[in-house]
Amino acid sequence: MSDEPVMQIGEVATRTDLSLRSLRHWEEVGLLKPSGRSDGGFRLYTEADVDKILVIRRMKPLGFSLDQMRAVMTDIETIADPAAEAKAKETAHDRLRATQEDAADRRDELVRQLAMADEFIDLLSARLR
Repeated sequence: MSDEPVMQIGEVATRTDLSLRSLRHWEEVGLLKPSGRSDGGFRLYTEADVDKILVIRRMKPLGFSLDQMRAVMTDIETIADPAAEAKAKETAHDRLRATQEDAADRRDELVRQLAMADEFIDLLSARLR
């Protein structure tokens, strides 16, 4: 692990507004790996780990599957890896652009659903007057 400040899972959970259970689950399914472990076996996270967690957290409400989230994380790491080949980086960029378009479509659908929810609430309010 680098010389970055490290945090234990409780602090990371608080900072990311996630449960310990979610963070542990993401590790179990291979979506996230802490940067290290303490001598006592506690998970240790860096700021870079927190950034990764926040990417995953932002994908979750859009309905991306674990496999899709894992692929995005792999592509982000490929792009950031100075040792990665240019072709691998280009492929990762292309996949992330496609995911960005998919995320925008999913967001648009959520906006439509929110508008319908607002209409329903207004309808009920009118009936209750």
